[in-house]
Amino acid sequence: MIRGLTKDTFQKNIISDDTPVLVSNQFSFTEGPAADEYGNVFFTDQPNNKIWEYDTAGRLSLFMDNAGRPNGMYFDEQGNLIACADEHNELWSITPDKKVTVLVKNYDGNILNGPNDVWVNHRNGDIYFTDPYYPRDYWAKDHQHLTPQNVYYLKKGTTQPVVADDRLTKPNGIIGTPDGKFLFIADIGGNKVYKYEIGRNGALINKKKFIDHGSDGLTLDADGNLYITGKGVTVFNQEGKMIQRINIPEEWTGNICFGGKDLNYLFITASKSVYRLNTKVKGIR
Repeated sequence: MIRGLTKDTFQKNIISDDTPVLVSNQFSFTEGPAADEYGNVFFTDQPNNKIWEYDTAGRLSLFMDNAGRPNGMYFDEQGNLIACADEHNELWSITPDKKVTVLVKNYDGNILNGPNDVWVNHRNGDIYFTDPYYPRDYWAKDHQHLTPQNVYYLKKGTTQPVVADDRLTKPNGIIGTPDGKFLFIADIGGNKVYKYEIGRNGALINKKKFIDHGSDGLTLDADGNLYITGKGVTVFNQEGKMIQRINIPEEWTGNICFGGKDLNYLFITASKSVYRLNTKVKGIR
């Protein structure tokens, strides 16, 4: 059931059924859902170092083991899965046949904090990723890390990222618009989501506060509504007005994406479980 909103609050009902359907609860902690060009959804079970696939026929299968302790993921236009692999604080590109290329090993010779979430601009192949610091029990005790928790930009074809924003407390979720013009970044430490314009040479300009809510993961639908996570899923329209809240029966909702052949269901990673929810709107990829 959706609570806390009146009928007058809704721009329109964006979901077909407000009861999330459990896909599976066999995991330790799920994250990083990303849909390929066919609508199959890939997601991570980070503590178990695995990437799983939930295909458009509703079949769940293991895609990759020993996957670099992946967190956030996103597909590029060539069908490669770009993964925040924080086992060694790297950014990976994984081909459909599981061949790994390390795109980013460090920043200016320094170990990254642990890439967390990533977005690929399909207009030009450029990449943006967030790098907050969340200590991992699989790192060495003397693990060095950067003090700044930045957002980075990686131009296609290069291996050295540049700082895109160094003024956030703890950047986390990230998503851009399909036209490649705007980028949303959640500052989970500052309890806000910001909207940027993507300028020349990938620069983030005209930064504006979009909502006074932090978030773990982000996604957008085809109508431009923004979906945030944490305690369930909350949806905001293009003006930053809350239009829908979706309760998820887990302690924490980590991330979301749209999946299916028509991108018409919401795929939700939440603690030890994954859920899906049919929608009346279509998503983006």
